[in-house]
Amino acid sequence: MENLGGSVDRNRKLNIVISLLYYFPHRTGLTLHVQSMAEEMVRRGHDVTVITARYSNDLPRDESTHNGVRIVRLWAPIKISRGMIMPAFPWAAYFAMRNADIVSIHTPMLETALVSVIAQMAGVKVIATHHGDLVLPDGLLNRFIRGTMFAMYKFMAKRAARLTGYSRDYAEYSYYLKPFLDKVTPNYPPIEIPEPDLEAAAEMRRSWQKEDGPIIGYAGRFVEEKRPDLAIRAMETVLKKYPNARLIFAGEYDIPYEGTWDVQQPLVKQYGDTLEFLGLLKGREELANFYAACDVVILPSDTECFALVQVEAMLCGTPMVMSNIPGGRVPVTVTGMGELAQQGNAQSFGEALVKVLDNPESYIKSREEIESIFSFKETMDTYENLFYEYARSQRG
Repeated sequence: MENLGGSVDRNRKLNIVISLLYYFPHRTGLTLHVQSMAEEMVRRGHDVTVITARYSNDLPRDESTHNGVRIVRLWAPIKISRGMIMPAFPWAAYFAMRNADIVSIHTPMLETALVSVIAQMAGVKVIATHHGDLVLPDGLLNRFIRGTMFAMYKFMAKRAARLTGYSRDYAEYSYYLKPFLDKVTPNYPPIEIPEPDLEAAAEMRRSWQKEDGPIIGYAGRFVEEKRPDLAIRAMETVLKKYPNARLIFAGEYDIPYEGTWDVQQPLVKQYGDTLEFLGLLKGREELANFYAACDVVILPSDTECFALVQVEAMLCGTPMVMSNIPGGRVPVTVTGMGELAQQGNAQSFGEALVKVLDNPESYIKSREEIESIFSFKETMDTYENLFYEYARSQRG
């Protein structure tokens, strides 16, 4: 972690504007990251405004406040894949930024280049946190989206005061971050999850278990880039040693912009009651109990900048099996709490799962040890230091 000293009075309350597409109550690693950062900055005495899309008609119109964070939700009538167009964004962003000390944006995001221009007009600097290179299924439209998004990102990155990435390992391989390594500050994501309720976790486990078989968990969306098909195919190897093993999926699976669920139906049906799909677990307590109910959690993604799931599982006492890919391998590598498998190789994942299940005690680390490596306070200190370092020197 870099410790940056700034010329701005560190006793001064900062006015921080955060821009991203989805925010609370949307639940992904990215939105949880931003929510944790925004609410911690409020606890530290700063003013925080989040400009985001009103992605659902169930959400409040215009402005609301949640845990001290002012949220400005903008009408988003046009949807393109995962993205949305917000016609009022330029005006809302400018009026917020002209009174801001610093702007924090979170990429990939359609408005990256526009944010850069508006921030320059408002006389305020941008700190950009990159949450992973844009990966979409093949197709002419998706290739156009990827190219356009990257071009807008490069426009912003050249003008940004600083970029942050989840690890140096990921930054050195990221097609987004690698061209701008001299601007990148590595910073682990902020990770918070309550301690599991062991009785509730045991009840969960009993409801899934087949006789005394092990429970393998998968926490994440059922989308192509996360390769849930590999998790299922890995069961061929696991079932030879543990015939009563079950694979339990927690997360959205039938997703409108992804056809992965439909494509993989033959495989899902082939493994029948070996699999169970819980859907999205909305409460953090329920998610913690899910991790604690599992013997091991698998994440066979083709691409990950970090994967918060890994550290969440570790904090709940459960080891991981993860793809040996840049960024994604970091939590297992620095903690030793799990095994890495060859990217895209179902047999390698199966063998890694069996290795953990054969000797689980050798992978277990205490919650305190994991918290000391992935320190929430250090992550937030790095953000706050960056904000002070590049804050507007004086507001009128």
